Amino acid sequence: MILGVGIDLVDVSRMDRVLNGRSARRFVEKVFTEEEIVICGTAAHPAQAYAARFAAKEALAKALGTGFYRGVTPGQITVVGGERRRPTIRLSGPALKHAQAMRVTAIHVSLTHTDQSAAATVVVEGAEPSVRQDLITE
Repeated sequence: MILGVGIDLVDVSRMDRVLNGRSARRFVEKVFTEEEIVICGTAAHPAQAYAARFAAKEALAKALGTGFYRGVTPGQITVVGGERRRPTIRLSGPALKHAQAMRVTAIHVSLTHTDQSAAATVVVEGAEPSVRQDLITE
């Protein structure tokens, strides 16, 4: 059963400005995992790679229904693959706990980019919750 769907779009030139700005290191270390930093740092176009992964993190947070609230932060979401390999997402910390509470069994992610934009779509699958809160009305 589909539990959530998220989509996000990131401007590559904006990511490039952030990566070349004064706070670049702090931003990268807060938002991306060490594994992602290595992957993006060796990509042909690092700003595109970072933008696509940031879009996937945002899309996942939307699909979980949390956004970057309720303890879920971008650093708890690792996007691997891409660059000619199927992308996958791994979770840690509160993001993982939230997904487990939702009974998530699979996370599907698709990344795409042009010179100008990077986008991601995430579909979260899982076991049907015992009571669907969104269907309860008074």
